[in-house]
Amino acid sequence: MKVLGINGSAKKDSHTTGLMKYIFEELNKEGIETKLIILYDKKINPCHACWACQSRKNCVYQDDFHDVFNQMMEADGMILGLPVYMANISSFMQDLLERAAVVLDMNKENLSMKYKVGASIVSLRRGGGLNAVDAMNHFFLNHEMIVVGSTYWNMVYSQLSREVESDLEGIENMKNTGQNMACILKK
Repeated sequence: MKVLGINGSAKKDSHTTGLMKYIFEELNKEGIETKLIILYDKKINPCHACWACQSRKNCVYQDDFHDVFNQMMEADGMILGLPVYMANISSFMQDLLERAAVVLDMNKENLSMKYKVGASIVSLRRGGGLNAVDAMNHFFLNHEMIVVGSTYWNMVYSQLSREVESDLEGIENMKNTGQNMACILKK
């Protein structure tokens, strides 16, 4: 089994990368392989609604989308994570999810994420986290995936990197998310 973490942060060593590691540790304890993709260094253009993917079975625009999308299709589970800046998901994540959704929707007979397991996590300073988690979870739900939760919202509060470790409840939520994901994947 394999879980793919996709970090929609604009920074390589972001809070979100650290949070994913807590989840990955729990998954690895259960023998589940993990891989992290950070979108900050990927070139993924927005969807242009040309619908060419319907006849071609994939997106016509040549960028890093194809590699990330193929890894999404190969994974048994997915964690989407990002920092919240403007009370919603990052543009990196928006571009990826919109293109993936269109390719999936145009090719339902050939491509499916049905019954894969997904979890969404965010790091934030004050507000907007629920909007971001909700937007990412909608991607999962609209593609018939199983959404994993935790004991509370999958968020960790911090403004500066040293504050991430101070949100003990948030860190425990991340660990619990990994445990819950492992449980569902093994069923």
